[in-house]
Amino acid sequence: MSAETADRVHRRTEALAAEGIDVIRVAYPDMMGSDRGRDILLHHLPHAVGHGLAFSRAVYHTAALGDHSYIPGGLEAGMPDFLVRPDLTTLVPLPWEPGVAWCIGDVRDPATGLPVPESPRDLLRQVIGRLLDADLTAVVGPELEYVLLDPDPDSPVGWRRHAPAPGHVYTTGREGDPDGHLLRTLRALHALGLDVSGGNREFDSGQFEINLSHSEALDAADRAFRFKAAVKELAHAEGRLATFMAKPFNDGGGSGFHVHLSLVDVDGRNVFDAPREPYGLSALARHALAGVLAHAPALSALLNPTVNSYKRFGPDTTAPWLVNWGLDNRNALVRVPPERGGAARLEARLGDATANPYLAIAGLLAAAHLGIAAAEEPPAPMTGEGRDRGTATPLPTGLGQALDALEGDDQLTDALGKPFVDAFLTFKRDELARFQRYVTDWEFREYARLI
Repeated sequence: MSAETADRVHRRTEALAAEGIDVIRVAYPDMMGSDRGRDILLHHLPHAVGHGLAFSRAVYHTAALGDHSYIPGGLEAGMPDFLVRPDLTTLVPLPWEPGVAWCIGDVRDPATGLPVPESPRDLLRQVIGRLLDADLTAVVGPELEYVLLDPDPDSPVGWRRHAPAPGHVYTTGREGDPDGHLLRTLRALHALGLDVSGGNREFDSGQFEINLSHSEALDAADRAFRFKAAVKELAHAEGRLATFMAKPFNDGGGSGFHVHLSLVDVDGRNVFDAPREPYGLSALARHALAGVLAHAPALSALLNPTVNSYKRFGPDTTAPWLVNWGLDNRNALVRVPPERGGAARLEARLGDATANPYLAIAGLLAAAHLGIAAAEEPPAPMTGEGRDRGTATPLPTGLGQALDALEGDDQLTDALGKPFVDAFLTFKRDELARFQRYVTDWEFREYARLI
């Protein structure tokens, strides 16, 4: 650490102490997009910035319940360290934890000082860098849904949907949110500096949607990552569970992760807007759209990354399941909202809420960049419900198909980096294999009595 950096960190430490901060929470996203990290006492911050905090690289190969995948650089290599250095530009006080400030950490290989291949945040940085080389900046607006659950010892899973009253989609107030969960959450997220723009009850009982304002891609991914962690933390403090699971119950819908995407030039002008061109979209916008459609089957592995994800899709749902696009049509995989000018954008509706924000945004940007390079035009937009298989290719119907599509998409694999894709495929195929060996409640109910 240079003398200049050391002095800056020292002054920041003194300022934090004056604000009553005595603990720094350093977090980073794992492969699933969950937050991993460590709480350090404030006096240790200069050392953490200068040297880094050591973690086992095997954390990137560790599933939700602790199962490990055998990925190069992990168990077979003796679980070596990587280092996490606090990114002080992301440091914010935690409104609900007095004395604690929260920041995101940069992950580095201690031997080379370079990012490790599995680091989602650095993967997104690499993809953003290619757009910057073309004098383009990606602007992203994330929309995320989740389901709030209350404890229920009589339920097989130990939880039931909060405020289970139907028919409250797009509502606010106490009828659909009887104890003001949404208002408390919005205020806490605003105090955290996440630039949320608003929220409402969604279609299913206990389901909420909160939108984040648009910003440059890395900042948008950082805020989406923090949003998911914060919502879960706030619910836990109330004795509840906020789940971003794609489809948590058989008798309900799913939770989506929609990504609004545009590109601006060095002057900040939205380069998707073109009033005199087809659909009011520039050639660059149409090429980007064509790229997302061309690589949609492979992208589903990143934006629908769990076994459960594919239970959200189907002809009788509002989740897109065909590779198509439409003008202000919410049945489409990619919707082009009606605004133009500075608000011209694509809305990728493929993702579900389980997606890692960094990987979802990196995949979409990489596909858009490939489309721009190929300069191909998209097909004609769909109209109406767009449920006819004859008019568009279906998406993968399961995680295995999606992983095969990603592996077989050489262009997207090259754009994301083969070391990352290989690690991701191994990690997710291990998850799929564990599920395929697991005896489910459905199997017992279906077969135990009559067979």
